[in-house]
Amino acid sequence: MTTKEADALMQKIAHGDNDAFCEFYNLTVKGVFSFAYSYLGNREDAEDVTQSAYLAVKRKAYTYQSGTNARAWLLQIVKNLALDELRKRRRTGELTEERAGEFTDNTALSYMLAELSDEEREIVVLHVFWGYRHREIAKLLNKPLGTITWKYNAEVKKLEKYGKEA
Repeated sequence: MTTKEADALMQKIAHGDNDAFCEFYNLTVKGVFSFAYSYLGNREDAEDVTQSAYLAVKRKAYTYQSGTNARAWLLQIVKNLALDELRKRRRTGELTEERAGEFTDNTALSYMLAELSDEEREIVVLHVFWGYRHREIAKLLNKPLGTITWKYNAEVKKLEKYGKEA
């Protein structure tokens, strides 16, 4: 989905078009889930944040400014919800590790991503799962292109090293 297509869908959603919402959901849900999972590290919480994000899209679509980046807007919602969930965990003292015996296809990946800082994880997820180019990530994160490229390459090396040690 291109930025223009996402923008057009958001405009329709803001006007109450449920078909556009379904299309937007179907085109973005895997990336949204992966992004939430990269922060939270367990499936249930990532699913909750994913659902909450789409409820927020439905409720707040009218606040989306046409001509901006709808995917970035959605990811910001997901990031805020995931960070809220992490703060809630810290306040309540909940364990953040997955329950014993719970394995998913992404378990190894989640452990590897947990080795990265929030910013590093965000760069990797935006590039690998969402398909953003480094130039787009630099714009989203308001960082120089060289910094994003350098960090991404360093993060990949870190993940490769971690993968070999595991």
